[in-house]
Amino acid sequence: MLSEGIFYDTLRQALWAAVTMSTPILLVALVVGLSIGLFQALTSIQEMTLTFVPKLAAIVVVFWMTMGFMTQTLVSFFDGHVVPLIAGGL
Repeated sequence: MLSEGIFYDTLRQALWAAVTMSTPILLVALVVGLSIGLFQALTSIQEMTLTFVPKLAAIVVVFWMTMGFMTQTLVSFFDGHVVPLIAGGL
């Protein structure tokens, strides 16, 4: 049976892996959104697609660039923590 300590430790490590994998995309979305918002405030342009399209393009580019890192992080989490729990090697 899975003890509470092992469960919470695995949950903590899963959350940390999720934060680590999502940080590059969230940072790029933040920077692009702030820069476009500043541009809109300075030029008084209030176009909704002006914020959506460049942010989506930047997120797709960063996702494509960091896909290997995200895959490696997820595989190492599963190989090091989840698979041994399933196999019974606590």
